[in-house]
Amino acid sequence: MWQLYQFPLCPFSRKVRLLLGEKGVGYEPVRESPWQRRDEFLDLNPTGQVPVMVDTERGVTLIDSAVICEFFEETVGKQAMLNGTATDRAEIRRLAIWFDTNFYAEITAPLLHERMIKRLVYKETPDAKALREAMKAAVAHLDYIDYLLDHRTWLAGATMSLADLAAAAHISIADYLGGIDWKSHDQAKGWYIRMKSRPSFRPLLSERMEGIPPPADYEKLDL
Repeated sequence: MWQLYQFPLCPFSRKVRLLLGEKGVGYEPVRESPWQRRDEFLDLNPTGQVPVMVDTERGVTLIDSAVICEFFEETVGKQAMLNGTATDRAEIRRLAIWFDTNFYAEITAPLLHERMIKRLVYKETPDAKALREAMKAAVAHLDYIDYLLDHRTWLAGATMSLADLAAAAHISIADYLGGIDWKSHDQAKGWYIRMKSRPSFRPLLSERMEGIPPPADYEKLDL
């Protein structure tokens, strides 16, 4: 049995969990708070970052969400998330990287720092200006999602892909932390409702970070 080291508000772990859920891969989630820098976890991944997947019986350790997703894409044929032609797959990878880098840097990371890390680690209050800037950046990203969906059924093309999983993982964290305003973004909202309705998504929506409750409508499928 695979073990997945993660914590509830890690967007990269959520991306992996969505992919594993779509492919029907069983695993045991292991709660890991990377800011604690546990020696046992650093032995698995000296960078101290999650997610990390471990199969102790086979002696396999997988580090980094992109690597983990590619591994299971190559080894599990069910529900391909990198599909189509080489050009199609390039577009999927481009968008997955976009959300894992740009969206994360501008929105997910600041929200996590202000609303989670400051509270749990430093016992400080969030910076209102930083929160406003993250929420403003989220509007621009939702505009981009609207644009993509004006031309496609899913973010990268005709079928759901790793791009959708990456985007939904980050947006779900931002939504949990109160950083998403869906007004005037009907395309993005409809797409996210589709993602939230998938069986792979439901376990994520039920999880909570201690002391940090989500908005009242976080779990609602109609937003």
